[in-house]
Amino acid sequence: MPLHPEIAKILASLPAPPDGPLDPVAMRAAEESQVPPVEDRTPLHAVEDVTAKTPAGDVPVRVYTPSGADEHGVLVYFHGGAFFLGSLETHDHIARSLAKETGLKVVSVGYRLAPEAPFPAGLDDAYAVVRWAVEGDAGLAWDGRILAVAGDSSGGTFAAAVAARAHDDGFDRITHQILYYPSLDLDFDTDRYASLRENAEGYGLETAGLKPFNAFYLDSGADPADPLVSPVKRTDLTGLPPALVVTGQYDPLRDEGELYGQRLREAGVEAKVSRYDGAGHGFVQHFSWIPQYYAVFAETRAFLDGR
Repeated sequence: MPLHPEIAKILASLPAPPDGPLDPVAMRAAEESQVPPVEDRTPLHAVEDVTAKTPAGDVPVRVYTPSGADEHGVLVYFHGGAFFLGSLETHDHIARSLAKETGLKVVSVGYRLAPEAPFPAGLDDAYAVVRWAVEGDAGLAWDGRILAVAGDSSGGTFAAAVAARAHDDGFDRITHQILYYPSLDLDFDTDRYASLRENAEGYGLETAGLKPFNAFYLDSGADPADPLVSPVKRTDLTGLPPALVVTGQYDPLRDEGELYGQRLREAGVEAKVSRYDGAGHGFVQHFSWIPQYYAVFAETRAFLDGR
């Protein structure tokens, strides 16, 4: 199907990006200025900002509790933003929707960003918070059953890398990995995936923008050949947690996500790949107000429930 008309209309209204190098500080401020006030956000039983005290240091997290149940499954969520953008605030609506629709307690991680914090600082924060959630003094009333990791875009990179790192460390409590249009191969050679060419222009995220947007991370020491940076390059995927990989029809990153799902299945890992027609990159963050795309949260719940 063609690009969803509501998405097409909004993309057509956006101004051209400014010339010159990217300014992380200005871009972060612009993102934060679009965050709606608290009173306009999805209400939940409780939302609390706390500090996770971990071996990686003190990490700010926001805990979303969907109900007054005595215990909950836990989902640790990593926001997207090409490793230099995004925050607890800019992705608050995703975390709220995840908590509401899955019934899990959601822990959103305010990990350190490039370029100020070089690789692997952000990844270390992400992994440390997962372990803190069930091993430390988090007080999350974890039910001992579901411990999921989830992320969108570069947050999906972290979710996949955290699942792999946990497996290698013998930490086997992660039960699910949920990757929304993940960035899994930071080698941006356009010959690697057809979607990098087919969806190169006109759909929001453009192929030509991948290198400059990810440069802050790569220039901080992240090597695209490292499977913790490009999870699709991991040679042995056996033993990883079951995965839901969500892609967008018009996303330049579509094919690497779908390849990862295929490779997981070939390795004997339960993996579902779900392509959303008419959508480009970022549709969970920017267009989940469209019912067709809000359905991703129901699909996430079904995956967690084994349906």
